[in-house]
Amino acid sequence: MAVELLLLLLLCGSTLSEVQPLHKPPPGTLDFGFVPVKTYDTNTYHEPGPIGILFRLVHAFLYLVQPNSFPQDLIKKLAQQTFGNVQDDYQKPENVVLTLQAIYYEIGFIVSAALGLLFVLLLPLVGLCFCMCRCCDNCGGEMHQRHKKNADCRRGCFATFLFVASLIISIGVLCAYAANQHLTSQVRGAKNLVHSNFKDLRIFLNDTPGQIDYLVSQYNTTKNKALSDLNNVGPLLGSRVQERFAKEVRPALDAALMMAGAIRETKEALENVSVSVEVLQEGTERLHANLTNVKIHLSNTLSDSACSAAQAASTCNIIRNSLNQLNINANFSGLPGVSTQLAKVNDVLKIDLSSLVQKGYAAFNDTPDLVLNQTRNILSDIKNLLDLIGSNITSFTKLLPVQKVLADLTIYLTQSEAYVQDYFPVVEQYDFYRWLGCLTLCCMVILILVFYCLGLLCGTCGYDKHASPTTRGCISNTGGNFLMAGVGFSFLFSWVLMIIVVITFVTGGNVEKLVCEPYEDRTLFKVLDTPYLLNQHWRSYLSAIVLKNPDINLTFEKVYSDCKENKGIYTTLHLENLFNINEFLNISMYTEDVSLKIEHINVNLSNIVLLDEIGKRNILDFSSSGIDGINFAAYLTEINKSVTKVDLLSFANDLEARADQLPKGALENALKGHANSIRMIHNQQVVPLEQAMKYVKARSTLNQSIRLLQRTSSEFMIKVKNVISAVDAAQLLISNDASLVIIQETKKYMDMIIGYFEQYVEWVKESITMEVAACKPIANVIDTAVDIFLCSYVIDSVNTFWFGLGGCSIFLIPAIICAVKLSKYYRRMDTEDVYDDSSVSGTWHFTL
Repeated sequence: MAVELLLLLLLCGSTLSEVQPLHKPPPGTLDFGFVPVKTYDTNTYHEPGPIGILFRLVHAFLYLVQPNSFPQDLIKKLAQQTFGNVQDDYQKPENVVLTLQAIYYEIGFIVSAALGLLFVLLLPLVGLCFCMCRCCDNCGGEMHQRHKKNADCRRGCFATFLFVASLIISIGVLCAYAANQHLTSQVRGAKNLVHSNFKDLRIFLNDTPGQIDYLVSQYNTTKNKALSDLNNVGPLLGSRVQERFAKEVRPALDAALMMAGAIRETKEALENVSVSVEVLQEGTERLHANLTNVKIHLSNTLSDSACSAAQAASTCNIIRNSLNQLNINANFSGLPGVSTQLAKVNDVLKIDLSSLVQKGYAAFNDTPDLVLNQTRNILSDIKNLLDLIGSNITSFTKLLPVQKVLADLTIYLTQSEAYVQDYFPVVEQYDFYRWLGCLTLCCMVILILVFYCLGLLCGTCGYDKHASPTTRGCISNTGGNFLMAGVGFSFLFSWVLMIIVVITFVTGGNVEKLVCEPYEDRTLFKVLDTPYLLNQHWRSYLSAIVLKNPDINLTFEKVYSDCKENKGIYTTLHLENLFNINEFLNISMYTEDVSLKIEHINVNLSNIVLLDEIGKRNILDFSSSGIDGINFAAYLTEINKSVTKVDLLSFANDLEARADQLPKGALENALKGHANSIRMIHNQQVVPLEQAMKYVKARSTLNQSIRLLQRTSSEFMIKVKNVISAVDAAQLLISNDASLVIIQETKKYMDMIIGYFEQYVEWVKESITMEVAACKPIANVIDTAVDIFLCSYVIDSVNTFWFGLGGCSIFLIPAIICAVKLSKYYRRMDTEDVYDDSSVSGTWHFTL
């Protein structure tokens, strides 16, 4: 029935690993939560408490009696051996060998039991003979005591030995009584343990359907994740396609966009060159005019007749020769214009290349939408497939008789619990009878101890060493009588005690050695797992019972170990050998159909145009704008020249110094006037050209623009070719390889979807193995019945009981001897030996 209950688990455990994905990227991790698991209440660990010391002592004694290891092979052979009623069967060599091996293993118990039986036979016989002998006034029956020199020492020794023996017997009877009480208390407390086991079994049955439903419901988690990814096929699959093309497309478009920016920068640079040259030309032309005017006036002055004089001729010649220095140095008027290049660039800019490139970006970025639209039908089929799988799971779960199986098991469990509850009072009643019988045995020993203790007490307290044996006091005599009464009861009870000891010793000792110890180290399970042991036709008894197939390797040890580890019963019982769940949940056919559909995917991305022919023509037009024909060296040369050929201030100062060398007169004054005019030109025109923001900015802008144009012209032909080649290559890649890339990325995408279901299956397998229908209660029931109840409660208590009672029985022998000897010193004698001084020395007479 448990097998039928877990049939539904197999549905969730059907493998999806039959589907071999073409490419298995690591899928996103799904969170299935935790399977609802309740904690079982039963604790199979038993701590006996202080009496555990006695239990360990008994185990050590049993080891001395039986040090041999568990006879695994011997038990297997004995169990498999068939003994008939014919005497010849027992005389077969193999049977004789097995018998001898069994005797060898049990030799410790056999010898001990033989000694116990000898005790049972001899002690009553010895007691009978002892009584008859005393009745004939022999064996100490004669009420006469001879004087001995060491009488006090002998009396003290016998009293001491009897006290020690009584003390040991007291310890033994206390051990027996403690074991008796422990067994009774544990039997009474076993009701709660039994109830706890039934409660765990009920939890096991009640929680299993919920766990199964939880496993089935988590299919929706997988399905919803898959549907979410399918609904987002554009962002997911389209993005992957984009990433494949982006390595070629984006750099090409970026280069085209940069080219558009370079065209705009070129236009700005040409405009800056034109404006800056006009500003600088204006300033230098005005300066040139003023300097020319000064040169003319200065030349006219030097043409005066005063310069013909001998004193002024040389000075005038020097001044006349330096007039060529009064001229501008940077002549921007002679630079070639850039209007032609600017006009061509403006014609290029009439077409917005940036806009064309942005259209290419937009077309490429619409790839997810294109993929979504052109795979819509296939994705719809896949969604229908997922719904179909879910429907199959749901429909199959409804076909399984889970509720019926659960109801039957629950009824059986309820009836079993009611049966146990009804008969537990009977068990307690019989345990009471057992407890009463064991208590009676203890009372027998206690009665003997009471007589011995009273005898020692009365004898010791009432003894008068000055009194003769015939005149001893009543108390001393009573002590002796108590001792003899203890001896009598010892003979009466000892054989009964030893019979109980032998029976419980042989039974309890062998159960401990043959059941409890091998159960603890699980050797017992290995014996049960022996092929053809429990049934000569079944190789594996457990698999034949559970799985109806004796050839499956299902062992008691493995089942117990798995249940002990709280694994699922599906894995523990190997139920996968009972059902072929692939017939109910096999999606390999569906995944094969999906693979075929994926192979026939043909997505057309030819509508994506990165850059049309107009844009390409525009770039080529820019390359023929003539920028590379600009004389950049002439511009840079003029920019780097000073404003004038000579420093006007120095020239004016030198002119004034020359004038001072001339004779005083009109010539001197005229030259000084010209020097002041040159200073004025320097201050009003040269200095502004060198320092005024307008001219400084124009010069700087011209310098930067010329250098920018120079760099652009040196590289732009290569860049134009590279941009067009990159755009053409990217466009060709999209046109020719789009379908292949789409198919490859779609396969990866579908592998990711299938990966979700593989995660689900792995989670289901792990849950079934470790969490669903965890069979810890079954191992707990076995541990409770064998380890706790049988071994810890019953056998340990029984073994401790016979150990204590056996010790009492053995020490009754020295107690009897000491009590008989000691009673002579306490009892009142009828006759005694008297020494008479008047008689012959050394002669004793009887006094009646």
